[in-house]
This record gives sequence, structure tokens and C-alpha cells, in this order.
Amino acid sequence: MAKILLVDDAEFMRMMLKNTLTQAGYTDLCEAGDGVQAIEVYNAEKPDLVFMDITMPNKDGLETLKELKASDPNATIVMCSAMGQETMVMESIKSGARDFIVKPFKADRILSTVKKILG
Repeated sequence: MAKILLVDDAEFMRMMLKNTLTQAGYTDLCEAGDGVQAIEVYNAEKPDLVFMDITMPNKDGLETLKELKASDPNATIVMCSAMGQETMVMESIKSGARDFIVKPFKADRILSTVKKILG
């Protein structure tokens, strides 16, 4: 079973993601509340997939994405944000994100993304 890292400064958003994934059978989940934690958890856990918010304290999602991709070019990261701004989406994809999901999350969109990436 794939290990998935959920990165969001809002515990409520992590909980929504966790519930959606758990109900679909993905139970090997780890969490981080900001980009600094995300890098620590990523290096310790080596997850197969990362869902990461863009707007976070300490280190934002784009900066974290770039750092993770620099240290592990195979890192599989899906960016999440309430701001569906074109520039954010383009910057994320250009920096190596596999996909971009706009909040509020729709369960079927999350699960189809996980299935598409993890098979």
C-alpha cells in the first residue's frame, strides 16, 4: 500500500484529506503542518505521494516543492490551494508538481488523482 504525506497548515484540511483517503483504503498516511515539517517528514518517511498546500507559514508549498524535487527528483507531489490562480498552477507544474487540485476538495477528484499517479 502506498504511503501518502499530507501537508497543510490547516488541520481541518488534513483531516478532510485523511478521511477521504482512509475510506478509499489508503491507511499509510503521515502529516506535516508546514514546509519545514514537510521536508523533515518526507526525508524520514519517503512517501510515494505528497499532497501539499501552497499557502503555509515558515516555508510555503512552492518553496518546499522545489526543495523536495532538488533533493529527490522522483518525489511525486500534488499541489493544493484555494487560490486557483494560473500563475500558481503554472509555477507548480514548472517546478515539478504532478498535478494541482483546487480547494475545497472533492473526494472523487482526490481519488482519481491518487489512482492516476499510483496506479
